[in-house]
Amino acid sequence: MLLVHGAAGGTALTGTIYEDGEDAPEFAGSPDDDAPYVWICDEFYEVDTGGSTQTIGGEEIQIAFESPMPRGFQDREQALDAAKDHVRTQFVRLGIDADEVEITVTRESDPEHAE
Repeated sequence: MLLVHGAAGGTALTGTIYEDGEDAPEFAGSPDDDAPYVWICDEFYEVDTGGSTQTIGGEEIQIAFESPMPRGFQDREQALDAAKDHVRTQFVRLGIDADEVEITVTRESDPEHAE
């Protein structure tokens, strides 16, 4: 498993890439079994009311979460590119510039080893 972690504005988001041979969780909307790499991560966006209060860049905002949207990929590089783009997009949805998002990738079995 690879953990793709993004941080910006005083908060963070981490998603998971399940690699070939690992068992990704199965639920409605999961990619078919032929995908050797599966990316799963929360999605969220800012709302006017309701949701959860989160402090981003020193300002309290309300965010709502969507169900994770798993995606399957044929190779590791495609999965990593899509995961990094997804994480940046979540922060952009909250008004943070994509260039401000610091992305790190670690192997779940060795969280001290960033790739």
